[in-house]
Amino acid sequence: MSVDSLSKPLSVDQIEFRVQSINDGGYATILAYKNARVDMERLDEAVGRMNWTRVHTRENANCTVSIWDNSKSQWVGKEDTGTRSAAEAEKGLASDSFKRACFNWGIGRELYDYPFIQVKLKDDEWTKDPKPKGTWKLKPGNWIWFSQFEEGQLSFLAAKDDKSLRFKWGSFKRYAPASLPEVMAPEELKIYNQNAASSV
Repeated sequence: MSVDSLSKPLSVDQIEFRVQSINDGGYATILAYKNARVDMERLDEAVGRMNWTRVHTRENANCTVSIWDNSKSQWVGKEDTGTRSAAEAEKGLASDSFKRACFNWGIGRELYDYPFIQVKLKDDEWTKDPKPKGTWKLKPGNWIWFSQFEEGQLSFLAAKDDKSLRFKWGSFKRYAPASLPEVMAPEELKIYNQNAASSV
């Protein structure tokens, strides 16, 4: 692989989905993000384990990710600044600055184009006590998530729990992977099956 492959969209199983907030109406705002492990794996895969390095400065506030350029016989680095996390502030700062530096290399940059994800919660998934918060039954990370890209751009995103479709954005292609029906509404599945049958 090559440096260009760093910007290949991450698969949905490499993305984590977590609740950012819940409003008084019982709607949850869900964020899609990557973790540092995904960045390391993509760098290893694209340029090789021995051909990239990371350096932290300013007490982990900044991180420079450098990749060896054979044509120039030198390291090429890209740097960014992170923010502290609520838990394990120093570790979180190092991880965030690393992830942001990797965004500069193109890893997961498509996350900036993800739609606003807001989901109506079921009655047993949230409570007001005294402010809106999720219960132990709210686990968007356990839902089935599905994404499709066309020419590097996100064209479809959906999520389904073990019983129902929870979120859908965009439109799916006619020739879709077999897992797509899992996140379709019944009327969409009917259309999909008709299209699939007509293409045989």
